[in-house]
Amino acid sequence: MNTAELLVKCLENEGVKYVFGLPGEENLHVLEALRDSPIQFITTRHEQGAAFMADVYGRLTGKAGVCLSTLGPGATNLMTGVADANLDGAPLVAITGQVGTDRMHIESHQYLDLVAMFSPVTKWNAQIVRPSNTPEIVRKAFKRSQQEKPGAVHIDLPENIAAMPVEGQPLRKDLQDKVYASYKSLNDAAALISRANDPIILVGNGTIRDRASDALTEFATRLNIPVANTFMGKGVIPYTHPLALWTVGLQQRDYISCGFDNTDLVIAIGYDLIEYSPKKWNPEGRIPIVHIDTNPAEIDSSYIPEVEVVGNISDSLLEILRRADRENKPDPHAIALRSDIRADYEQYANDEEFPIKPQKIIYDLRQVMGPEDIVISDVGAHKMWIARHYHCDRPNTCIISNGFAAMGIAIPGALAAKLVYPDRKVVAATGDGGFMMNCQELETALRVKTAFVTIIFNDGGYGLIEWKQEAHYGHSSFIQFGNPDFVKFAESMGLKGYRVQSTVDLIPILKEALAQDVPAVIDCPVDYRENVRFSNKSGGLSCPM
Repeated sequence: MNTAELLVKCLENEGVKYVFGLPGEENLHVLEALRDSPIQFITTRHEQGAAFMADVYGRLTGKAGVCLSTLGPGATNLMTGVADANLDGAPLVAITGQVGTDRMHIESHQYLDLVAMFSPVTKWNAQIVRPSNTPEIVRKAFKRSQQEKPGAVHIDLPENIAAMPVEGQPLRKDLQDKVYASYKSLNDAAALISRANDPIILVGNGTIRDRASDALTEFATRLNIPVANTFMGKGVIPYTHPLALWTVGLQQRDYISCGFDNTDLVIAIGYDLIEYSPKKWNPEGRIPIVHIDTNPAEIDSSYIPEVEVVGNISDSLLEILRRADRENKPDPHAIALRSDIRADYEQYANDEEFPIKPQKIIYDLRQVMGPEDIVISDVGAHKMWIARHYHCDRPNTCIISNGFAAMGIAIPGALAAKLVYPDRKVVAATGDGGFMMNCQELETALRVKTAFVTIIFNDGGYGLIEWKQEAHYGHSSFIQFGNPDFVKFAESMGLKGYRVQSTVDLIPILKEALAQDVPAVIDCPVDYRENVRFSNKSGGLSCPM
């Protein structure tokens, strides 16, 4: 047995089902070892796509997704997806090939110090220099990747080390006990919550990662506290729940901003500051905060909790619920706020203007997707609208890259989602800019038989940057580009292609596309004049006191 074969045995021991990546000279031994493994190697068209697939796989399953590249440009191509996983709290293990250790001391073809290069974008990374250390390095990589807060790790394997003979076995996986909050923090949090007149819950992705959705919903319901979720916390409470105030996180004022203006206590649950800066909702640091999470609070002048409840989130919520008393304390502000938010959402139900408003595209998409179906959003102007208007019944049914906000994630991410949940409908929502960054992975999707729908919000430019330029300068520049015929592009790859030519056609096209047994692409013209209209409206938003 050589080191590469031992590495693959260690991956099998970790329960790895897929490795996403590209073949190269310096990872030949690993690829050969995978030939005889139950692990499925999925050959992608670009290393960035491979990393995004591992990223979304990790976020949906809680188990580290694995991506593989060769050295040099292969490794640098991985980095965007690796960084995205690390900032978004998705467990990921990246494995790179490397030159032999006998060439590292001289200037050598395609050689880069990958351990140094990956250090800023990973939780931990190491190079295998002794074959016998392979089981320890792999076990540590997966343990570190999957521990709270999850993230990316990196293993670098020089080609001469990969070929060396070795004896060894994978290490036994150790079980991690739950960590429980202290009684004092639970009592203090319950007292603050009981005294508050207008508290609001801010819930983030940590609540989803800790599988605390049911506990959160019961906590909010029994204590009658309204809930706002971050972009990455969608679905932690059903959007139809009477206390759900939907999504917060836009960089502009919105209806939900009024909830934070009027509150006397924010209960931050599973909330990571990277999801939505506290300087946006607590700029003066005046709002008292209860922090409930598996990790202590990050240091920020606008986020200094009165109490930190650190431990298993479900258990913490249950214990606080037992200690708190908020009987007969209805929140009239929340009731009025939810009414305004829903009215704003519903006004687009029958809008038939064309090109289609982004709000209408998302409204219609919601109508054809079931509670368990999954939308993967790319980054761009459409992401802002999906964040604001696509509402979820279940956790992890709308995946948004938010910490790193990397364009190009939607199509690779949709492929991974379909591998995890083959019986669910999956839609990649992307702009035309993001589509062209990783559209080549549609061939990968066809090859591995993952049929999902890609809907392109087509405006012929970088719409989000245009939105920002218009807001700052009153004009835009350098954001326009041309596009191929997306329908012909799809058909040339053996996919189904559709073009929306009227607003009333969108729902029938979505339904037909979702019924296909091959990937489908929908070209949908979008009216992004709504961007500036929203900015103007939000700028004049006033809140009732």
